[in-house]
Amino acid sequence: MAISAEQDDKHLPLNTPPPEWIVSDWLNSEPLTLKELQGQVVLVRWWTGSACPYCINSAAALNEFHDMYKNDGLQVLGFYHHKSRSPFDQNTVREYVKNLNFKFPVAIDHNWKTLNEWWLQDDRRKWTSVSFLLDKEGVVRYIHPGGQYVKGDGVYEKIQQEIEKLLKEK
Repeated sequence: MAISAEQDDKHLPLNTPPPEWIVSDWLNSEPLTLKELQGQVVLVRWWTGSACPYCINSAAALNEFHDMYKNDGLQVLGFYHHKSRSPFDQNTVREYVKNLNFKFPVAIDHNWKTLNEWWLQDDRRKWTSVSFLLDKEGVVRYIHPGGQYVKGDGVYEKIQQEIEKLLKEK
């Protein structure tokens, strides 16, 4: 289910451009900005390591969307946010990226700066495995509020439909 502006006025509303992300330590890419990605449809997914079954289960969907639509103008981005009780280790993140077979850009959202700005805004009870779909102008057009999506379920199908709709827009 998508979030509408009427349902959730405490968070980044639909049909608005998000603020620039504050992420670093890019893997599989040089650092990217929202402005640089204008003209492409952008799917941003926050994920964490192996302790999150929703993140692990959705990894295949992210890879599929990347493979299916990268040549049509979709840019998938993974933003890692550290939730483990063990200390942060960038090499562990690199291993996660390798094991999940992520070929798309991945950045680290240290201290959840962008996750808080775009989604949580100090409300820690919300899912943190949220996904945002931005249109070619950089405007939020769809939000999956967290949990997993896997090929064959309704959420996967809805995200795929939204991606295809946005890719067709001029």
